[in-house]
Parts: sequence; structure tokens; C-alpha cells
Amino acid sequence: MANGQLGRLLILCSVFVLGFADLRDLPVLSFDEGYTQLFGDDNLMVVKDGKSVHLSLDERTGSGFASQDLYLHGYFSASIKLPADYTAGVVVAFYMSNGDIFEKNHDELDFEFLGNIRGKDWRIQTNVYGNGSTSVGREERYSLGFDPAEDFHQYSILWTEDLIVFYIDDIPIREIKRTEAMGGDFPSKPMSLYATIWDGSSWATNGGKYRVNYNYGPYIAEFSDLVLHGCAVDPIEQSSKSCDTAPAPDAIPTGITSEQRRKMNRYRKEHLTYSYCYDKARYQTPPSECEINPQEAEHLRAFDPVTFGGGRRGRHHSKRHQKNRSGEGSM
Repeated sequence: MANGQLGRLLILCSVFVLGFADLRDLPVLSFDEGYTQLFGDDNLMVVKDGKSVHLSLDERTGSGFASQDLYLHGYFSASIKLPADYTAGVVVAFYMSNGDIFEKNHDELDFEFLGNIRGKDWRIQTNVYGNGSTSVGREERYSLGFDPAEDFHQYSILWTEDLIVFYIDDIPIREIKRTEAMGGDFPSKPMSLYATIWDGSSWATNGGKYRVNYNYGPYIAEFSDLVLHGCAVDPIEQSSKSCDTAPAPDAIPTGITSEQRRKMNRYRKEHLTYSYCYDKARYQTPPSECEINPQEAEHLRAFDPVTFGGGRRGRHHSKRHQKNRSGEGSM
């Protein structure tokens, strides 16, 4: 895509995103309307009049789907129910990426669900890559506070020109504001939306100590209430399809309200277990986009004094974990 074209798309899509308010009124697409199968043969099953998708993982293969269009900014959401019982090594991902187009400088926004041994909770990880900055990684991990295998919960990504917000059940759990110092590390090129389930035995549970046990399979992740609401870009011509024709006056927010921020702060206080911003072994000075919250810093230091205490042992610990995380891509 030429720089001039991309610049015009940025302007148009910024206007498109700014007008919206009640996310619950956004249209839900059927699978055939918005998505296409990525891999997995019959391990992908479309159900309930095309409005829900089951992705399964067995000894043969995982499975996944992708949006038919690329998008430059918008709001993207799905209700997801994860596999139950022993799920060590299983990875379910709901994410945006353009790695198939920009192989060396791709952008990515991740929800990754990391399975666990019986009796231990699923863990959730969010990550942000911009312009191929995979060596940096901007990971955060959280406990969930509920069993994601018992019922559906909504997971959403808001992406604007200057802001990224991750939501669980309409509660923002993470906010990334664009800073001048970030440069191209802030995702800024059109991306597709993906959903996958796959075998992450080599790293996903205790650094690969616990692997997928297919005696408990097949592992099935259920997706419904699929929302693709943004600025669509033609995947072949990479030109604007809808940026200049916003169809509705109200739907996508431009930021976090004071009430949402209160809920976000409470969620992070109770459930945040790792944030790169506070990892003193990786970063002596936090990256420019980090807004340090003293309460979060103290919470994480108490949770894991090795990683967040900044001592010699913490440096060794962090390098080991950074190596593990380097393989934690979505595909």
C-alpha cells in the first residue's frame, strides 16, 4: 500500500471510528457474512444458523478462521467458551494480525488463552506488536475471576488511531495510548481478525512442562456473537471499502469513561499477574507508553518479587521467561 493511500485511510478511518457509543447494538455477523476457514478441515463446525463456530483440536490438527476483510481501526468482539477439564498445552487465540501481508514488519493485537492442568485456572494473555516489534513484546497476563469453560464471556478489542483497549465482558482490562516515542511500534496497518485453537505444548503451560494430553480431547472452543465493526479495506486492492461511509451515528467509543476506568483499575488490582511495564529486569526504564500505577507496582511486586523486584535473581528469571514468551505468537 502506498504511503499516500495509507495516510488517506488513516484520516478516513479515524473519522469513521469517532462516532460510536452503545457496543451492544452493533450487528452480529454470520460466519459466511464475515469469515472464512483458515485451517483444520472438519475441525471447524458452523452451528446455530451460521451464527456460532466450534473450533476443535485433536491429534490431527487444530483449527481456525479469519475475517474476509482487512480492517483499519474499529471494534472487534466475540463471545467465547473455552474447553474444560485438563487443558495443559492448549492455546486458544482471538487476535488481529497482518503477518501474511507484512512478514517482516507486521502488527498484532492478541487475546491468548493458555490452558492448564486440572484444578488450575485458564490464564489469559494480551499482547501488542507494531511494525514487527516481536523482540520487544508488550505482554500482560491476568487471572480471570471466573471459569471460562462454564459459560460464554465476551472478549473485545477497540483499535483507533491513538488508542487500543482490551475488554472482558464490557470491562476494559488494558489500555494502550499511542505516544510519539512509540513510532511504528503502535499498530497502524490494516489487519485481519483471527480465531484459532492449537497445540502449544512446547511453551504454554509451565514453559512446556505440561503438554497436551489428547486422552482428554477433542478440545472444543465455541465462538458466538461475532462482531466486525470497523473500517474495511479490500484485501486484494488494499483500498478503502467503507472508511468514508460510516453507516450509523452511534457505536464505537473514543476512550474509557470514568466509571469504566474505576472498573478497570479494580480488575487489574485483583487479577493482573504480569505486565512488561513493571518488569524491571527487562526494562530499567519503562517503555514510553507505560503509565506507572504505584498500586499496580506494589501488587505485582508482592505477587512475584523475583520478576518485579529488579534484583540480580530477577534479571536471570526475566531473561528465561522472555525467551519463553518469544514463542508465544498466535499462530
